[in-house]
Amino acid sequence: MKLVVIAKAPRPGFVKTRLCPPCSPAEAADLASAALTDTLEAAIGSSADEVILALEGDPGPWLPTGVRVITQRGRGLDERLACAFDDVGGAALLIGMDTPQVTSALLDNALSGLAGPCVDAVVGAADDGGWWALGLRRPDPRAFLGVPMSAPTTHAAQLGRLDGLGLRVTSLPVLRDVDTIDDAIAVAAEASHTRFARLLAVTTAGWVRV
Repeated sequence: MKLVVIAKAPRPGFVKTRLCPPCSPAEAADLASAALTDTLEAAIGSSADEVILALEGDPGPWLPTGVRVITQRGRGLDERLACAFDDVGGAALLIGMDTPQVTSALLDNALSGLAGPCVDAVVGAADDGGWWALGLRRPDPRAFLGVPMSAPTTHAAQLGRLDGLGLRVTSLPVLRDVDTIDDAIAVAAEASHTRFARLLAVTTAGWVRV
């Protein structure tokens, strides 16, 4: 089964703008790069048959080996998600770059859940009302098109859409997305071993010295 990470290239002013302030655009981009690297390494360490990065922007030196890159298509996030599943084809689990605390074991649990009997989809809620992971046994653009994204009601609306399509859904553990600086601090405390946490510690120490 394939594992897809959907992300923006970590470029200043292009990613994690809600971290600014207190972060500078360059600091926010560096934290995004660390989060993406942590996420991709967890994906590579999982049992997925292939790891694919659905990228908006150009790949850079942060890209690990063994990851296939596809270009995001579509306008809104709902279209981009639908296109990513269509481009990958077949059963796939998709995650974002906002949960650097994710582990290979957690991803394996999601992959095995999706492969289990009487399961058509898996969804992992984010504690801000969105979702951090979604897997489908078969790609279907109707699962995403028109679902309001990046909203406090996204997870509920997504579940409603999947239910409306008659899909049998299994829930995954709830994780916290990194959107704001408070999110970043909480996630770093939970996963202090990550690049993201180490870089955040250095970054915030620099603020204290100033």
